[in-house]
Amino acid sequence: MAVLKSPREIELMRASGRVVRTVLDRIAERIRPGVTTGQLGALADEIIDAAGGEALFRGVVTTGTRFPFPSSICASVNDEVVHGIPGDRVLNEGDILSVDCGVRMRGYCGDAATTLRVGRVSAEVQRLLDVTQETLELAIGEIRPGRCWSELAAVMQAHVENAGFSVVREFVGHGIGQQMHEEPKVPNYADQKSRKGDFRLDPGLVIAVEPMVNMGTRDVKAGDATGWPQVTRDGKWSAHFEHTLAITAMGVDVLTDGR
Repeated sequence: MAVLKSPREIELMRASGRVVRTVLDRIAERIRPGVTTGQLGALADEIIDAAGGEALFRGVVTTGTRFPFPSSICASVNDEVVHGIPGDRVLNEGDILSVDCGVRMRGYCGDAATTLRVGRVSAEVQRLLDVTQETLELAIGEIRPGRCWSELAAVMQAHVENAGFSVVREFVGHGIGQQMHEEPKVPNYADQKSRKGDFRLDPGLVIAVEPMVNMGTRDVKAGDATGWPQVTRDGKWSAHFEHTLAITAMGVDVLTDGR
């Protein structure tokens, strides 16, 4: 069951969210053709260390991977959906980079993601980014206490599919608090199976909502032998946006917008 958070706990999560937002904003300032994903990962390390935070992703182990995740951020390029490992890959004009970051401060977590352009991108790639960001904003705008999540998930899915894109199903959002991944699971789509885990949006619930949208098929696969990067099965590009959100009596409070 999901554990509802007190106002004090929510403010502690907001503090973590500020560090996450600083990481994402500083990377957005630094990104350009010729920069490597490893350089951006090092920048994230510097910011998190200076804040006295704990990088949530570093050291994570999961089924199908060959070693613990080695970085403070996921840096996923073009057809990489999630879990790209920062390294010596050079970013080129027209690429996109999805950056996911999680931080724990004083025992509580914040988690957010954004997809960034490297220079100028094609009109269709820009539309992918716009639709994915709109999908997250649509969910935020639809949140009301007492609603069931499946109602919002269906709206998100319809927005993506009406644009001609697809919603990734292997990876979903999640509850968040003292741990990065808590109950409930927060899908970005609604079908008979996902509705079995449906939940109500009660004040004090804190969730990370993170639509991942593909230009082509929704299917993903492991991108290399490490098992970490997950790529689109058809090689078409993918975008990812995420915020940590607290449900309130009035609606929603975004904890990773930098306030």
